[in-house]
Amino acid sequence: MEAYTDFASVYDEFMDATPYEEWKNKIISILHNEGIIEGLILDLGCGTGTMTQLLAQSGYDMIGIDLSMDMLNVAMEKRQQSGQDILYLCQDMRSFELYGTVRAIVSICDSINYILNPQELQQVFTLVNNYLDPRGIFVFDFNTVHKYRDIIGDCVIAENRDECSFIWDNYYDKENRRNEYELVVFVKDANAKTADGSERYRKFEEVHYQRGYELEEILQCLMAAGMDVVEAYDTDSLQEPGALSERITVIAREHGKENRNEME
Repeated sequence: MEAYTDFASVYDEFMDATPYEEWKNKIISILHNEGIIEGLILDLGCGTGTMTQLLAQSGYDMIGIDLSMDMLNVAMEKRQQSGQDILYLCQDMRSFELYGTVRAIVSICDSINYILNPQELQQVFTLVNNYLDPRGIFVFDFNTVHKYRDIIGDCVIAENRDECSFIWDNYYDKENRRNEYELVVFVKDANAKTADGSERYRKFEEVHYQRGYELEEILQCLMAAGMDVVEAYDTDSLQEPGALSERITVIAREHGKENRNEME
């Protein structure tokens, strides 16, 4: 897994078209249907804390976990500005630890795709099951093999804005289903000018890797981790996933704690 570093400072600007508000409304609808209208929720792979904040604004007590301290620094700046009481922890989702269980865990914006093999993905799901309350809910999304292989793999995406620009090269390896991102970002330096008075830009580069998953593979990992699968739907259409689905949202439920409590 690669952690966001320099790119964290401009991540939110380039993600401004992401439908966080729509995703938040759908997540809250799912939680309410499960009777979870308040309580402690974990945002796993929270990044700069956009979804974490939206759920906090909706009345939930939030914990955010991310591997990148740079992303968490942005999240904590937002927390300071908003005054929200959110706990942020710098941890790897493959080995995260909490002091107790939570009512629900969410993981959005393809954080799951940073897990590069099914064995480690099952390990993540096992930890999720462990840290959920009895019958707690796990809501997450992932990018499909179709999206990497047929949509963004082996193409270049570029965007030019007033304050910053980026070039995003994608290289998709069909054999291991990994998509390599090579990011080159140019950010305007407000405190520096060139000799002729022109704007000066800072350049930085990062490399990231994500793995495409098929829905059946995801479901197998969930069941192997002991969780119950509730539902899966195409994130964009909200319909049943199909061969052309690019992002799929899955709902799973904690399994095992009630049985253990009954035995005790």
